[in-house]
Amino acid sequence: MKKKIFKIMGTIILMSLLCCVDGREFDDIEGNCTTDMVANITFEELDSLVQDDVIQIHEDLILEGYVISSDRAGNIFGVLYIQDKLNNPSMGIQLEMDLRESHLQFPVGSKVLVKLKNLYLGKRGTNIRIGSVFSSFGNLSIGRLPSGKVFEYLFISCEGEGIPEPLVVNIPEIDSLPSNILVELENVEFAEETLGETYAVPQEETERILRDCGENEIALINSGYADFQSELFPEANGTLTAILTKDGDTPQLLIRTLEDVDFTEERCPEIITEFTSNQIFISELADPDNNSKARFVELYNSASEPLDLNLWTLRRYTNDNTEISSMIDLSGLIIGPESTLVISPNAEEFELVYGFVPDLGVSTNSPADSNGDDNLELVDPFGSVIDVFGVVGEDGSGTNHEFEDGKAFRNLDVTEGNPVYTFIEWTIFNDTGDAGTINLPQNVPGDFTPGQRE
Repeated sequence: MKKKIFKIMGTIILMSLLCCVDGREFDDIEGNCTTDMVANITFEELDSLVQDDVIQIHEDLILEGYVISSDRAGNIFGVLYIQDKLNNPSMGIQLEMDLRESHLQFPVGSKVLVKLKNLYLGKRGTNIRIGSVFSSFGNLSIGRLPSGKVFEYLFISCEGEGIPEPLVVNIPEIDSLPSNILVELENVEFAEETLGETYAVPQEETERILRDCGENEIALINSGYADFQSELFPEANGTLTAILTKDGDTPQLLIRTLEDVDFTEERCPEIITEFTSNQIFISELADPDNNSKARFVELYNSASEPLDLNLWTLRRYTNDNTEISSMIDLSGLIIGPESTLVISPNAEEFELVYGFVPDLGVSTNSPADSNGDDNLELVDPFGSVIDVFGVVGEDGSGTNHEFEDGKAFRNLDVTEGNPVYTFIEWTIFNDTGDAGTINLPQNVPGDFTPGQRE
């Protein structure tokens, strides 16, 4: 009876011990290692063997590298990423294989040797891939090496493992880097519009956007089967360690576990792209008597530094209208220091007449296409009128702001915009000479100097 009791108790203890072991966390299992294999091909030499189509390797070639991936969290599946060196890698490959829990046999940092003979070699974009093969409609593609075959081609070196040191890079540099290497990006964060979302949609591969403080972006690819799929993004800024892959020429990142995400710092400050200045003003308006298609508006920046015209606008009030008749959005333009910016409603005719391309070509009936009796406002991104020509609500005909068949030229001693029309700041030519203007129609090209403040 005692023996039976002890037997039952022993069984219970053994079962409880076994139930407490989580294989996914038991990473230190040691497998057999090899000492009698020597690499005889480099990653670069392997790359040189790649052809347009998938090929089978027939030579007795052995490749040596270091494991940088892990399937422990389920974000990476069916592939082992191997790079050529622990530090400062110059190239990496993808070994396609159908081996579950591969992190137990090939943990991160393991030095491995790959027997390449009889494996298949191909390239997708810049990603070098080796593995088995499958055929679809007569086309060969790299497939996963069956789990029973993995240990015939992949071996752990007895020289032991190391700790891969990620290559520290910034997002703009990534385009020039090789695929399948471990990288580290500092001062990055998840895009503001995705905050509050999870790493991935359940059971779907999901792309999430990372940004740096210069608003450069890169995609982070997450599996909908990963252990952390339902975790919310951290809202902070920080450092991300990831495997760099490329979809064609488009770079993408893969994290192995959430331990690769170290976001604890303040988010990037908001980038201000809207600026104002009263040193931007209208410097010339043109309605040539001999060619109405050669009309233009010229702006001038009297400051000693350039200004981004993001969200600046030029408004036109036709005749005596008090509502905006047309508008030009100046976003995307930068006006240089002590420089002009010329806007034409007919860029092709402008170039033919004046001999150069205008800074901005717009449509007819725009603020740049006035026939001389309209009123214009230059407005900054915050809605303030920085400069004005004419009097809104007053038709220019017969007034001191009519430039029909002529031009309105800003006097050279004016260095700032004026939100109130002031006649003495202008020299105005037209076909009437009313209200102190000059009755002298102007003809192209000789009477106009677009692009020159003189």
